[in-house]
Amino acid sequence: MHGFLPYVWFEGKCRPFAEAKLSIATHALHYGTAAFGGLRAIPDPSGPDRMLFFRLDRHARRLSQSAGFLNASLSSEEIVAAVDAVIKANRPRAPIYLRPLVYTSDLGIAPRLHSIETDFLIYGLELGDYLSPEGVSCRFSSWTRQEDRSLPLRGKISGAYITSSLAKTEAVKSGFDEAILMNSQGKVCEASGMNIFIVRDGVLHTPGVNQDILEGITRLSVITMARSMGYEVVERAVDKTELLLAEEVFLTGTAARITPVAALKPRNWPASAPSWSGSATASRPSRKGGTRNSAIGSRGFPRVVRNIKPTASMNHGP
Repeated sequence: MHGFLPYVWFEGKCRPFAEAKLSIATHALHYGTAAFGGLRAIPDPSGPDRMLFFRLDRHARRLSQSAGFLNASLSSEEIVAAVDAVIKANRPRAPIYLRPLVYTSDLGIAPRLHSIETDFLIYGLELGDYLSPEGVSCRFSSWTRQEDRSLPLRGKISGAYITSSLAKTEAVKSGFDEAILMNSQGKVCEASGMNIFIVRDGVLHTPGVNQDILEGITRLSVITMARSMGYEVVERAVDKTELLLAEEVFLTGTAARITPVAALKPRNWPASAPSWSGSATASRPSRKGGTRNSAIGSRGFPRVVRNIKPTASMNHGP
């Protein structure tokens, strides 16, 4: 069972989850004309009545930009205000994941983004590990990541995730946890919903933003933190065989956080595989003793978090 939070943001106010209902004729349901985000928050260890959000400002900005691809107007400030309302309505006490969604809410047929109504919602659920902290097994997918010239890959457009869904199911049905997709040029792109990093000769490499990747917020945070700690990070085109030769491979994403790749057919990485050293290392946290929430709770990077205190009384609507 999913542990959905009892209150959601729907049609401009907080309402009980069970009261948030859409028509079967909703435009976005038929054409994938929606864009979504993903937000993680954990209770503040220094004050359990507060929730720490990871890069809320960045997530709000990206969703606002994604809304623009749909011809919808949704400001970062509106998104943050709705998130604040949802937290205060639910008053969570465990790690949570919020899913904001902007979508074409009109009814009827005809694929279009003009002369159509849009709306915005947020729901959430309690969420611990999305992928195993002990590492995941991966395979190269037979599906290819879309190109930015065919749809706006810098937005999290719902319709684009059919490829991710096909790749993920193909991987799981063939005995693996995750899929690695190549782009149309035959270069490594990303996993089904995560960015990818490799370590070669002590240098961190990741596909560049010109490789049809989603410009991941956790990806950017890892790059920023690694460079500030003195590690060399190179953003470039990555070849398939480089993954098989790498000392280490790991995935990053809001839901996945930082998850090590333990196996990539036909390669396996032992628990003693080279990785970053020190307590700040999160690429292989369960094996090296680091914390998987270090990206959220790091004291050295206070600007990556936002505190929301879920104690105010709220009007949840009629």
